[in-house]
Amino acid sequence: MKRLAAVLVLIVLVAAGQFWYMIFADRSRPNAATDVVVPHGATSGDVAELLARRKVISDPIIFRIVARVRRVDRDLEAGEYVFPPHQTIDQILQLLLVGRARVATWVTLPEGFTAVQIADTLADRKLGSQSAFQAYFEHQTIVLGGVRTKSLEGYLFPSTYLFPLAVSPELAADILVDQFRKELPGDAEQQARCLGYTLPQVVTVASLVEREAKADDERALIAGVIYNRLRKGMPLQVDASLEYAFPNHHTEITSADLRTDTPYNTYLHVGLPPTPIANPGLPSLLGALHPQRTDYYYYVYKGNGHHAFARTLGEHNANVERYLH
Repeated sequence: MKRLAAVLVLIVLVAAGQFWYMIFADRSRPNAATDVVVPHGATSGDVAELLARRKVISDPIIFRIVARVRRVDRDLEAGEYVFPPHQTIDQILQLLLVGRARVATWVTLPEGFTAVQIADTLADRKLGSQSAFQAYFEHQTIVLGGVRTKSLEGYLFPSTYLFPLAVSPELAADILVDQFRKELPGDAEQQARCLGYTLPQVVTVASLVEREAKADDERALIAGVIYNRLRKGMPLQVDASLEYAFPNHHTEITSADLRTDTPYNTYLHVGLPPTPIANPGLPSLLGALHPQRTDYYYYVYKGNGHHAFARTLGEHNANVERYLH
């Protein structure tokens, strides 16, 4: 019996030694510096399997056990990492936790963000200077459909991106604008001409739709209302356009705001604002390129993500009274 107990103790000690060795001493992997992209939303299990597939670690189960025991299995951040060769599992875990091996990080830019909000987001993620990003976005231009834009506002496509750490404003703009060009339908310039507008003007309409619509099934209809008002020479009266001119957010548009003389005041000035007022996503771009034919000229928000539409001012006033009072 004593001999059996001694054998069992020896087995446990050997197993513990092997476990310790695999965590703290085994430096057989990776064989060389290895690049690994951890997807956005990956779990600790996903990370372990990915590291094993990339031959950064030898055993994903041991990696998960260590992360769970240390209660850091929920602290592993997505991003792109370059792991140096010959690291222990413990060292790989530490590199993931402190971010020393990370060379790029995932950033989500929501639909409808302005260039300033995008600059804020990139700076918040410690990718560079907010003022440098903002200045570059405001002062650089592109040629779209044969027309030079006034800035990059409207052309910084909203999506989730893997940005290099300390990305330059120029590179950030290139990434976002390149994605905009990829997402833009191939017939966009032709479709804009059919509507009687330049492509930058249609993107401006899309930015208005982005800020006005809350449901995808209303985007083309709201675009149709905007084009109707433009064709008839009616002021667009879009609060979001007026608010765009203000340095700080206004919770409510006041009567004094409505008298503010800015080209973005679509109550005072007929026609489109001089630039897009946000960066629209693909549904809003498609809605602006393919507006729904309608005889509506008015709409008001009625709740639950939808609007009430009207053909006449009388109908519109009745909707306002019903849904806003």
